[in-house]
Parts: sequence; structure tokens; C-alpha cells
Amino acid sequence: MNSTKNIAQLIAELRNDGITDPAVLKAIEGVPREIFLPDPFKSRAYENVALPIGRHQTISQPFVVGLMTQALRVTDRTKVLEVGTGSGYQTSVLSPLCRRIYSIERHPQLHDEAEVRFKQMSLTNITAIIGDGSEGWPQQAPFERIMVTAAAEDVPLVLLEQLAIGGIMIIPIGVDEHDQRLVRVTRTEEGAETEDLGAVRFVPLLPGVADK
Repeated sequence: MNSTKNIAQLIAELRNDGITDPAVLKAIEGVPREIFLPDPFKSRAYENVALPIGRHQTISQPFVVGLMTQALRVTDRTKVLEVGTGSGYQTSVLSPLCRRIYSIERHPQLHDEAEVRFKQMSLTNITAIIGDGSEGWPQQAPFERIMVTAAAEDVPLVLLEQLAIGGIMIIPIGVDEHDQRLVRVTRTEEGAETEDLGAVRFVPLLPGVADK
């Protein structure tokens, strides 16, 4: 696999599709997506598609990673909560863009594998735990940004309450995977404002910790 050629093609495709933030594109370019994939899918690492990672979970399509990262509007001073570590790919893209990431994964196996990758890439601003992401991480709240990588029926109040005033949450909404919308939620003094960012397809946000 010619990674250099393939990543260049992917970056060009993302730029053409509307991912125009130079910092986001640079972050995606700097993350070797193949290390987040099982062996049978490594050769497809730079295709703009979602791929299986085990435990009935997927690594998101690079366009969706770019879209969510761009919409989150992070800076190097931003403290982020990520609900759903998964393979750790989205976490790794966010890492160079923000101050600190707190990431929660309900599947112990996926958490353990992601931790190995973070160490492999020397990403030192990520704190990841096994837990119930639907409850957030109240001990570390408030967060300036929250990214949820699983679909909820509606904006979870428990997560909204852990978002700082003026903070942004990116979350897929919709229980039917064929009818989900990506939503940007901005917390205000009065409540929240929402913005529809388009159609997406994510696994559902589930409570509790999964069995090993």
C-alpha cells in the first residue's frame, strides 16, 4: 500500500467535499488510519468509508471525522469530552488540535486497543477510561466541547449539563440508523441552540459497560 499517495488523495477528496479547515486537514493527514484497523481492512485505510473494528462497531468515514472535527471548533486551549473512543481514530485526530481530551468507551477491548495506539503515537493529552459514556464524566466537567460518536434519541440532558455556557456539542440524533442527523448544539444561558449539519449513520448510544 502506498500510504503517501493514498492519504494525499483522501485529503484532496475531503477538501473538495467541504472540509476546508487547514488545521483539521493537517490533523487527519498526520494520523496513520491503517493502525486503527483490523488486518483484513488495512489496505482500505484511505478509502473514504466507514469500516468494521470489531464488537459490532465501526471506524467512522474520514469525511464524517473531518466534518465533526471542523464543526466542533476546537482550539489549543479547549477541553473536550469524547463519548465513544472506539478505535481511537477520532480521538487521535482531535489530539493535536485541543488542550486535553477525556474519552469514554463502553467496550473494554476497544478501550485497551485504543490506549495502545495512543502510546504508540505518543499522544499525551488523552485521558481514556472504560465507562458509561451516556452519563458523561461529571468529575471533569465542565467541558468547552463534547463530541458524541454514537446516536442518541435526543440531546442528552446529562451531557448538556456538563457543557460550559457557550460550549459546543456535536452529536448524531435519531434512533433509526437510516434517519439520523448530525447536530451542533450550543449551550446558552437560556438552554441550547441547535444546528442541523446533515445526514449521518452511527451505532446507537447505549448505557452501561459492555461485557468483555
